[in-house]
Amino acid sequence: MRKRLFKRKIHYTYNPETAKYEPQPFSYRRLLVQIGSHSIAGILTGLLFFAIFVFTFNTPSERSLRNENIALQAQYNVLQNRLDAYQGVLSDIQSRDNNMYRVLLHTDSLPTSVRKGSLSPARYESLLRSTNSQLAVEMTEQTDIIAKELYVQSKSFDELGQLAMQKEKMLRCIPAIQPVLNKDLRLITSGFGVRIDPVYKTARFHAGMDFSAPQDTKVFATGDGVITFVGWDQGLGNTVIIDHGFGYESVYAHLDNTKERKGVKVRRGDVIGAVGESGKATGYHLHYEVHYKGTPVNPINYFFMDLSPKEYDKMILQSNRMGETLD
Repeated sequence: MRKRLFKRKIHYTYNPETAKYEPQPFSYRRLLVQIGSHSIAGILTGLLFFAIFVFTFNTPSERSLRNENIALQAQYNVLQNRLDAYQGVLSDIQSRDNNMYRVLLHTDSLPTSVRKGSLSPARYESLLRSTNSQLAVEMTEQTDIIAKELYVQSKSFDELGQLAMQKEKMLRCIPAIQPVLNKDLRLITSGFGVRIDPVYKTARFHAGMDFSAPQDTKVFATGDGVITFVGWDQGLGNTVIIDHGFGYESVYAHLDNTKERKGVKVRRGDVIGAVGESGKATGYHLHYEVHYKGTPVNPINYFFMDLSPKEYDKMILQSNRMGETLD
């Protein structure tokens, strides 16, 4: 009979009744449990050492990727600083454009909605699927925004260049003198603003200035332009309206007669009529208005070719007197 090469290990358990360790019969279940427990312990130990290795030591490719990311981040920081500098320069140009150039050339500022515009999100969706997608999206979006603003700014400068070329024409057209001879500044009887109506004796808005003058006193065009209306207007009587371009119009009312016809081009200083008391007027006078883009503005700000600073201050005091108008 052959001897067994391997002897089975005998397991003993303590029996409290006999107070002895007694041998237990062989059990495959016990064997499988032991094998399983040893295997699990080995796997867990292996995973622990693997994790320590992975998080402690980098492979050459990982080290290369890390160095590449560091270089990309440094490059991104440089580009971000350059973009911030460009944005600062652009903001300064936009500020001068709106607050200096356009003011000097009497044109409206560009709204923010026009400068910023809007960019389609679909433009950046493909970038989100690429390497370093977030950085690529951010950088591309910022450069697109600046490119858009620079384009709008260049168009603005083109417009301002055209306006500068027309500056001489604009200065000839903008109302800039008094509509009647008034060297001693005594003819002003009512100014722009709330005044007392001479008929109804109630406060109402007076959209122009009244110049009291004898009948048939000459009335002058205050700037170059085209006559767009000659005729009777309810309340204003015989009226002439001149379109000066660039958003400006001037109105001459209560005339005794008119010299020119609709469609005629006039120049500053041309006689277009004579003072009268037509319409709702209580005496001989000229009612004069200046409109900018359809809105009445104070005519006193458009006598800069007529008045010295001292005379301008005197006229302001006279025009601000509260009292009745002549119309």
